[in-house]
Amino acid sequence: MVVRSTWDYAERRDRFLGWARSVPRVLNAVAVLAWNTDKRYLRALGAAGIATVPTTWIEPEARAGRYDLPGGHLVVKPAVSSGAQNTSRYLPSDHDAARSHVERLLGEGRGVMVQPYVRSVDADGETGLIYIDGAFSHAIRKGPLLQAPGVTTDQLWALEDITPRTPAAAELKIADAALDALPWPREELLYARVDVVQDAGGAPMLLELELAEPSLFLGLGSGAAGKLAQAISRRLGRR
Repeated sequence: MVVRSTWDYAERRDRFLGWARSVPRVLNAVAVLAWNTDKRYLRALGAAGIATVPTTWIEPEARAGRYDLPGGHLVVKPAVSSGAQNTSRYLPSDHDAARSHVERLLGEGRGVMVQPYVRSVDADGETGLIYIDGAFSHAIRKGPLLQAPGVTTDQLWALEDITPRTPAAAELKIADAALDALPWPREELLYARVDVVQDAGGAPMLLELELAEPSLFLGLGSGAAGKLAQAISRRLGRR
């Protein structure tokens, strides 16, 4: 079983992982899915020396404002989320609304991530680097999703502006380093997508590492669909 379209897992993650464990074999593996469907994995990668977007983590036990929000232009989202669901951008003047968003998520028993809005995304977008069998395949540019304050989408995912992109050497370097820092050999992964943004000085930072349900944009990479089909066949013991 190849996991490809689990857009609603964030609202019922335990059920999703229970289903994955019931399947004789799933790709990527269940341990990978469990690790990657909670964005606290970014802590582990940060501890391994991977430059990540600075994140304030607020756990469900925090109540009644017993936490501090960073200043500036913020993004608030759940630690378990996908497709920009429950994700909002807040201006410095909107911190009361940001706190209300945090309180709502905490009230639902969800961990919360608060990050600075990365301004380079407005002009440069994100770079998504797609890997098959642990090897780089192709890359895409994702235009800015959080184009205005407020809820990004009330659907399963937000519409994206996607175009091909040739990644910079520094982007490839951080993507490779992130995959090499995983608890598994990168070659065990059928697929991966590494999303990278630029800090204020132009250096790449890891935004997310998608191993559970990423869009791979196979049509934008020369031969990418064939590479994925061959990788699946190898895992099935076929030529």
